[in-house]
Amino acid sequence: MSCSDFPKAERLRRRPEFLQFNDGASKMHTPHFLLLWKVKDGGVTRVGFTASKKVGNAVARNFIKRRLREFYRQNKSLFILADFNIVAKKGADLLDFHQISTELAAAFGRLRKKHGH
Repeated sequence: MSCSDFPKAERLRRRPEFLQFNDGASKMHTPHFLLLWKVKDGGVTRVGFTASKKVGNAVARNFIKRRLREFYRQNKSLFILADFNIVAKKGADLLDFHQISTELAAAFGRLRKKHGH
């Protein structure tokens, strides 16, 4: 896996970047994920991934975050210009990559329609 598909400029990396979602971020729930986003005027789309201990042990949390990163790499065109935090819910670690992709692609399709893209 190449880091060039997901460069540092497109990642949320520091705690304050994740805390911005506590203040007036838009939300969308799916059965296994919570999408949080804040629309931006310029710059680049940035994405972060969160999996709490409710999702499972460290192996399960890292597994789901790897799958989410791969979804982002393969589907960058679905994302609007915004900062995103994709939060895994309990049971997300039990999904295979195809199920994750189907669920998130549908959610991002609704989001793009909502924002007129």
